[in-house]
Amino acid sequence: MSPDHVLVLPGWQSSGPDHWQSRWEALHGYTRVQQHDWMSPLRGDWITRLEEVVMSREGPVVLVAHSLGCILTAAWATLSRNVHRIQSALLVAPGDVERPELQAPLRSWSPIAMQPLPFPSVLVASRNDPYCRFERAQDLARAWGSRLVDAGPAGHLNADSNLGAWPEGHAHLQALMAA
Repeated sequence: MSPDHVLVLPGWQSSGPDHWQSRWEALHGYTRVQQHDWMSPLRGDWITRLEEVVMSREGPVVLVAHSLGCILTAAWATLSRNVHRIQSALLVAPGDVERPELQAPLRSWSPIAMQPLPFPSVLVASRNDPYCRFERAQDLARAWGSRLVDAGPAGHLNADSNLGAWPEGHAHLQALMAA
C-alpha cells in the first residue's frame, strides 16, 4: 500500500510536531487530513472533508485516528457510502466528547456514533487518559467492534506522553495493514 493511502486524522487542535502522528507523517510519508478549523471543529465539516480525501484516493485506505479523529471515524462511517474503501483503522485515545467539560467546545460532536465499524479496527486506550476513562474506551471498542489494546498508564497518548515516534503503535498499524 502506498504511504499516501494511510490517512492521519488528528484530533481537536491538530497534532503538533512532537506528536507521534506528525512523526509518522515525516518518517513514513502518511497524509494528514487537513481540516478547515482545528480550534472550533464542526462534525459535519470534518465528515465532509474526510469524505473528500477518501474519494481522492484510488484503492484501499487506512485510517490512523487520534482523539477526536476516532469520533470522526465513527461518525463518518455511519453516513458515508464509501466505507468499503477503508481497509482498516487504528483508533488511538478516543476523546469522550460526551464528558461535561468537552460538550461546550465540541457541541456538534455529541452523541458519539455507537454502531459497529464496517472495517477492521484496533482501539488503543490508556488507563489514565484525562479525556476518556478506560472503561468508556472499552465501551467504545465494544460498540465499534474494535479490538482493544491496553496501553497502560500513558496519558492521552500524545506528545505529552513522551512517546516519540511510538514504535509500538506503528507495529499495531503494520499488523492491521498486513491482515
